[in-house]
Amino acid sequence: MTAEQSPGKKIWERLERGRKLKAAQGGYAGYGSPAFGLTSANGELVEEPQEQQVIDLIRRHHKSGKSLQQVADWLNQHGYQTKRGHQWKRISVKRVLDRLYGKTPRISGVNKSKENSATESNSENV
Repeated sequence: MTAEQSPGKKIWERLERGRKLKAAQGGYAGYGSPAFGLTSANGELVEEPQEQQVIDLIRRHHKSGKSLQQVADWLNQHGYQTKRGHQWKRISVKRVLDRLYGKTPRISGVNKSKENSATESNSENV
């Protein structure tokens, strides 16, 4: 039996199809814990009010000209913690900002929006 025919691969493929379908329908597909600022409730992602306030603080401090490290230091000095209860680091602040400004998708493997797909297919025909 090859790796491609193994029961484990078939199960993985079935689970992966289910996650993609749920994500395409707007549901939370369960790829790890929800991003900072979100929580899962009844299979859907909903905003976490306290974390949303921290995201707003991160955005305002960064817009005021503070570096990522300065924002992380400020959050730590004022007792704010990450979703998992750790101190803030520069990269954690960057990831929050990237998601806030749409630079990185939260869930991998989800197809691009129809608009992006249409643009790509039109450029291929040119």
